[in-house]
Amino acid sequence: MSAATAITAIPVNPTIGQRLANLDRAQRIRLGVGIVLFVAIGIIGLMMGRQAEWRVLYANLADKDGGAIVAQLTQMNVPYQHAAGGGAILVPANMVYDTRLKLASQGLPKGTVTGFELMDTANRFGMTQFQERLTFQRGLEGELIRSIQALSSVKSARVHLALPNQNGFFRDQQKPSASVLLSLNAGRSLDRSQLAGIIHLVSASVPEMDSKSVSVLDDSGKLLSTPPEGDNGMGGDAQQLQHVQQIEQLYSNRILDILEPVVGRQNVRAQVTAELDFSQTESTSELFKPNQAPDATAIRSQQLLESGTPTSNLPTGVPGATTNQPPGPTAALVNGTAQALAAAGAASSSVGNGRRESIINYEVDKTVRVVRGSTGMIKRISAAVVFNHQTTTDAKGKTTTAAMSDAQLEKMTALVRETIGFSKDRGDSVNVVTAPFTVDKQATVAVPLWQQPEVLDLARSFAWPLGTLLFGALVLLGAVRPALKVMAQPVLVPDETPAGTLDALESDEPDRPLLTGPGSAGNQSIEMSPGDVALEEARKLTRDNPAAVANIVKTWINGEAPA
Repeated sequence: MSAATAITAIPVNPTIGQRLANLDRAQRIRLGVGIVLFVAIGIIGLMMGRQAEWRVLYANLADKDGGAIVAQLTQMNVPYQHAAGGGAILVPANMVYDTRLKLASQGLPKGTVTGFELMDTANRFGMTQFQERLTFQRGLEGELIRSIQALSSVKSARVHLALPNQNGFFRDQQKPSASVLLSLNAGRSLDRSQLAGIIHLVSASVPEMDSKSVSVLDDSGKLLSTPPEGDNGMGGDAQQLQHVQQIEQLYSNRILDILEPVVGRQNVRAQVTAELDFSQTESTSELFKPNQAPDATAIRSQQLLESGTPTSNLPTGVPGATTNQPPGPTAALVNGTAQALAAAGAASSSVGNGRRESIINYEVDKTVRVVRGSTGMIKRISAAVVFNHQTTTDAKGKTTTAAMSDAQLEKMTALVRETIGFSKDRGDSVNVVTAPFTVDKQATVAVPLWQQPEVLDLARSFAWPLGTLLFGALVLLGAVRPALKVMAQPVLVPDETPAGTLDALESDEPDRPLLTGPGSAGNQSIEMSPGDVALEEARKLTRDNPAAVANIVKTWINGEAPA
């Protein structure tokens, strides 16, 4: 064994800096990027898991109120978000009610509509009567707007009141009127009862306002309220058509309600056509009854005039006791019936010369009748009913269908007539037939499991967590793990050792003198295999140039290609 020294590579326990130094540039970049991505994925997953649910704090706010609320939320350190289009302000779900109470204590949102709170500042010195009336009108309009906007279908509203100045010196006072402009929410509409409620609300809030003086329009300019009388526009026609449809639907439902329990829900169809009279008629008649019997007549007034020269009541004839008597009491009647007056006139006419006039006025019977025809009267009703063939199953389980008998159809026809209030004089008609119904068989397409809505919703709910976990695993296994595996390998550092020691380390077998075999000469060596020859050359290279061998081993450990 030679005593010369050689540089060898021995394994040591390196530090982290030495392990990183042993990595090449590409491995360092992959390790750094992998660690950064893995940490970022962990942070994002943690934030998504702890992200609060956002709820609407206020919606449909004016710009002024929205700015004030946002400024107050910033001072309160409350996180907020704006919905799509800025139409709503969102806050975490667990802070909605607390935030609303705090903002309400500060008078937010104030809103663009002001009511009778305007009267709080109305008592200013120098305010005229016109300004007071205008402030009151504005406050009343604001209160009406608040009440109308409380409806779920109404998005916003504007109310215009026309309040004339009442003056006691005018005989005919002008009545107040109102106009309401509504803006409805998307996909919402007002039915007739809700519209009538708005009109009644406005008319009842203003003294002496008639409901006919309230006009309601939508944001497209369409008149929603009932047009005035005599208006023959499309508004009246639409209401008449709606009334006809309601009447027809009412009779159809009544027919189905009485027939479905008998023949089954899917075995009868009914349609009703109603003809209604919407014409408005008004007639006035004046009737005089003939003269009644004299004892049943009513005297309005009577007058009796008498004129003439009556005879002298002085005593005449042969003087004596009889002629010297005073005249007796008069027999004229001041008040009495016509017969008594006539008798008195006849008695007086017998005495002297004179003239008599009698005027009697009787009451005349008079009847004034005004008849106004109601609109929407039913002129004629036509009903058509179709029955499906009856299905019967015998004892053997065979199903057959058959039409109704004439007796059964007659009974059904009688039921329909009684249901709609059949009137022959009105010209109503009822037609009942039986026919087999055609049922369209819809082919059911089997939806694959991966296309079912429940599976898709479940996949969407787990997509983000599973995707995050899978991406983190790919980063860990593809970038971080290979670099850590290389760093975990032992590092070989060069060391100066005697040549004999190096030879002993390189070979498991020590140097032994060559022994001659029994069939060979004493000075002739044993034949070596190719592997032994290569090993011997490596040992020779190590002894001759140990520094080069150490560099080769180092490049092997670093994973670099040898120069």
